[in-house]
Amino acid sequence: MKNKKYYEYLLKIQAIAKIGLLHSSDPYALINYKEINDLSKKMLEEFMEIDFNRPNYFARDVYPTPNISVRALVFNNKGHLLFVQEADSKKYSLPGGWVDLYQSPKEAIIEEVLDEAGIGVEIERLIGVLDHTNFTSGTPEFVLAFLCIPTNVKQKHGHETISASYFPLDKLPPLSHKMHPSELQRLIEATIKKEVIYE
Repeated sequence: MKNKKYYEYLLKIQAIAKIGLLHSSDPYALINYKEINDLSKKMLEEFMEIDFNRPNYFARDVYPTPNISVRALVFNNKGHLLFVQEADSKKYSLPGGWVDLYQSPKEAIIEEVLDEAGIGVEIERLIGVLDHTNFTSGTPEFVLAFLCIPTNVKQKHGHETISASYFPLDKLPPLSHKMHPSELQRLIEATIKKEVIYE
């Protein structure tokens, strides 16, 4: 168990470094992320007694798998649906995001809603699993959508969003590329009918 936790810890550090290298534009931060990535890679090589430069080791083409993301449908007592306004596009999406390495979908959705909307939630049920590949740049992706209930936990939302607001279902805001209108409509209908969508 100790070795497993150490291995997962190293993978988590490397995942954070890779995310930083992908999204950061600060030169100093990029140098630090590169160093963390190299150090964690070296430690993993020594821990597992393998060479990461060996062909096909941990390569995506060995066993390609889709990405997993989560989205939350949160309604207030008026039946209005929660949306977050994205800082980059200025458009709206359901709160949510990618499921990080060794993070459960439950942990991810609670964390994402709190970070993006500043609202604590509890999961009531799964609404559906959607194949989001056709609406992205081509990267295979499955979206796990959850019906969530707001709690009393509140905090300031994170830097990725401008605001968080509830909208009536007949006056929804302009959506960002992260959620296609047909997807959203299917999720709303499944919520109302108490159904679960599987793809």
